[in-house]
Amino acid sequence: MDLKLQGKTALVAASTGGLGLAVATALAEEGANVVVIGRRGDRAQEIADGLPSAVGIGADLTTEEGINRAVDGAVAAFGPIDVLVLNGPGPKPGAAAALSSDEIATAFDLLVKPHHALVSRVLPGMRTRRWGRILAIGSSGVVAPLPNLSVSNIGRAALAGYLKTLAAEVALDAVTVNMLLPGRIETDRVYEIDNAAAKRRGSSIEAIQQESRNSIPARRYGNPAEFGAAAAFLCSGPASYVTGVALRCDGGLVRTL
Repeated sequence: MDLKLQGKTALVAASTGGLGLAVATALAEEGANVVVIGRRGDRAQEIADGLPSAVGIGADLTTEEGINRAVDGAVAAFGPIDVLVLNGPGPKPGAAAALSSDEIATAFDLLVKPHHALVSRVLPGMRTRRWGRILAIGSSGVVAPLPNLSVSNIGRAALAGYLKTLAAEVALDAVTVNMLLPGRIETDRVYEIDNAAAKRRGSSIEAIQQESRNSIPARRYGNPAEFGAAAAFLCSGPASYVTGVALRCDGGLVRTL
């Protein structure tokens, strides 16, 4: 299938590792001009150098200055942004009963405000050109809140509400807005979560990982490339009638439709 991404400009937030890198790689392989964003500009450019058509930009997307640097740099390199992939680091694990007001604020500061700021910068152009794809990398916690990840559950659910509302508002302008929800994908973030669970329960990380695999119908963790492929489709031309959707890529982990 031709995903019709050849020559499109894609800005992928937090794409110097993990799922962001997987999505950036998949989009680049489909012919998109990819803008790799990370706090370390040298690392972002190193990754970009390994992709067919890409540029790396160092930017802290939790700041207005970083948002402007990322968007302005992308436009300067490749022109208007057609595809925006929202992504960012997950908050630290923690129980809901022990949440502080500062931690609740952190949920919005990390998982809502930066994404809203990026959307606000690129959406007007998408609507004017009548073509755009906005995709957020979320978490299965959006549909089934995850134990001991209360800050993440709060922030990602809030982001989902914003994006679902936005999807209906911009559909007539041929802009789609979706979320892709990973389950247990082999990334440093999942290792961090497994390691925290092992320490909390006085177990080995190997035992925690095996327990996790046993809970997944596919009986394995996902490969980042599998996640990237799903993301590339949601960002594609043929996916023009898919909007307002939270698609899970989790090997069947969440037991609801």
